Order: sequence, then C-alpha cells, then structure tokens
Amino acid sequence: MDLRRQIIERWPSRWPVQAFGEPAWARQEPTYGDCAPGLIDAALKRADARPAGNWFVLAGSREIVAGKPFGRTVGGQELVAWRDSGGALVVGPGACPHLGAPLAGARVHCGELVCRWHGLRVGPGQPGWSPVPSHDDGVLAWVRLDRLGGEAPADRPVLGARPHGGTVIDAVATVVGVCEPEDVVANRLDPWHGAWFHPYSFARLRVLAAPRSLDVADADDRFVVEVTFRLAGRLGVPVIAEFACPEPRTVLMTIVEGEGVGSVVETHATPLGPGADGRPRTAVIEATIASSCRPGFAQAAKVAPLLRPLMRRAAVRLWKDDLAYAERRYAMRTAGH
Repeated sequence: MDLRRQIIERWPSRWPVQAFGEPAWARQEPTYGDCAPGLIDAALKRADARPAGNWFVLAGSREIVAGKPFGRTVGGQELVAWRDSGGALVVGPGACPHLGAPLAGARVHCGELVCRWHGLRVGPGQPGWSPVPSHDDGVLAWVRLDRLGGEAPADRPVLGARPHGGTVIDAVATVVGVCEPEDVVANRLDPWHGAWFHPYSFARLRVLAAPRSLDVADADDRFVVEVTFRLAGRLGVPVIAEFACPEPRTVLMTIVEGEGVGSVVETHATPLGPGADGRPRTAVIEATIASSCRPGFAQAAKVAPLLRPLMRRAAVRLWKDDLAYAERRYAMRTAGH
C-alpha cells in the first residue's frame, strides 16, 4: 500500500477537510448518459413559469456606497443608484431629465444627485424624475422594472433561504457574457459538468437525485449533488448540495450536509440589453453566503474584508469557464441547432 493510500484511510472522518483519492481526469466516470438535454430543458421551463414579481438584481449591496452613484443598464434601461442621507437605497432613471446627461457621473449632495452638466438636482420628490421600486436585502440590491418583467408586481423579490445562526461571510462577484438569462440558468441546472469542466474546484461529483419529468412538485424540483470542493491537491471538503430555482433568473445552491450546512451560492442572471454588436448581454451576479458555527470560522470572519476578494476571485474563475458554456449554448440555440 502506497503512502498516499495510507494517509487517506487513516484521515480522521470528523475533520471537515478530507484527504481523497480520485482517478485521472480522463478516467472519471462519464456523465453524458445521465445529463439528458430534455431533463435540463424541462427544469428550465419549470423555473421560467415561476413568478419573479418583476424584480431584477442590480448589484451587490456593497457596490452602492455612500456618496457615490452607481450606474447600470438593465433590460436596455439606464439606471442610477445611490444611498440617501440615511443610507437607504434609491434607484431611478439614469439620464438627467434636462438634457440626458449620465447621472452615474453626478455628485451626491444631501442625499440627492446634482447633475454635473448644469447642476440640476435629482431625487425623490424632485420634478421630472421619479424613483423605481428597489430593495436592499443586505447582500444584493434589487430593482423592480414592471415594463421589463411584464408580470403582476410583487412588493419584495423572491428570495431562497439564507443561513441563519452561526457566523456568516458573504461576497458578490459579477461577470458579463454574450447570452440571455436562460443560458446562464441552464448552465447551473447541469451539475453533471462540474468535475469535468472545473476539475480545479470540484472532485468526486455524483448527482444523487434529479427531477425526471416536466410535472414535478416544487418540493421535489431540485438536483441533489454529492461533491468535494477541492482545496489543494488531494485535500477537499465533501458536502451534499441541492440546486433549485426559486424564480426564473435565479439558481440557488444550498449545502444540506457536511461542512457549512445552510451556506448558499445564489446565481442571478440579469439581462442588460443588447451590446454594440446587437447581441444580448447578461450579467451573472453571484452571491456566496458562507456560514459555520465553528470557532475558527468566527475568527476568519474578523478579516472578512480580506477574504471577500478571494471569494470573488474563485467565483469569477468558475464563471469565466461557465460563461463560455452559456455563450456557446446561446450561439447554437439562436442559430437553430
């Protein structure tokens, strides 16, 4: 018996980080047989049928800071967001009602915007400019766009369960791709690609359960995955996670067994509108909300500002690969393949 095998067999099972063995990448068990295109399409249709109340993720909450406007186009609508004098989120049209100047370049003064072109003051209650409904959940900033959504409006966004109890660290990463929201969601509803496409992050991935028909109860409409999050070499954190869609543009991954139970990764797909080439752009805004009751995690939370860039970097690395997947899907779908 070689030394590596001895280490794996004698590694304490109670430790959250485990030593593991795995075959070479090309010798993994193929997953294409289980990953039926019709299964993913059916899950996508069920997600699309759920109401979102016209809410779209605008940005991470921390991106909208006091004293500085934040601009983003959603569904072709130019928006500006800022914090009022009490720190509350304000969102509205991003063009000045005077001559159309970009309000993302305005100055914040006494909780309102002052346009840099001619000094017009813009904010709730000011003539010619009206805010749109917005919501800050502490991790993400949302905006309600009724014309874009086309549904019956809801008072609040549809949120999945988030960690409660223990220590929590969150980070938000954003990447943009040439595709539509459904292509991003379809990517996340294919857990079978994880260990093949992202071997640097995932190992020993096995789909334990998947909905196999179009008519599935909401409680059963989820993919259950056993996976090891790779840390370094042959060390990783084994967990069981569930993937589900609370609304059409969100996929929620929740750890249900193993280290960090209750921790979630929320993947939100926000349509931005067409780019200069006329093709659609979609922002993937992903919130990682990690939770643990371990004392060591509480100590790590004290340096959360240092950890968040590392968490964002890990998410962006994954999505650089997965956006290639989503963009390829969009290109083939719109070409009629």
